[in-house]
Amino acid sequence: MRLIRRSGSRRARERRYFLSLREIEVLEWVGRGKPAREIGEILGITKRTIDAHVVSAVRKIGAVNRTNAVAIAVRDRIINV
Repeated sequence: MRLIRRSGSRRARERRYFLSLREIEVLEWVGRGKPAREIGEILGITKRTIDAHVVSAVRKIGAVNRTNAVAIAVRDRIINV
């Protein structure tokens, strides 16, 4: 079995995929099951902006959809849910 070494700092993890802090924050809320409208209310930004952050994060991570992006982000310890 091959061990994969993971970086401990959040800053290093975000650099791996070049995610912005806002994209990480939005992915955490998505991982907690919040819809875009509700995330927008929590963060004080529009649903459209939330959707743009999700689409950008999905693309950067190489996921096929938001659920897959959250799964990858949890696996790679980018977010905690």
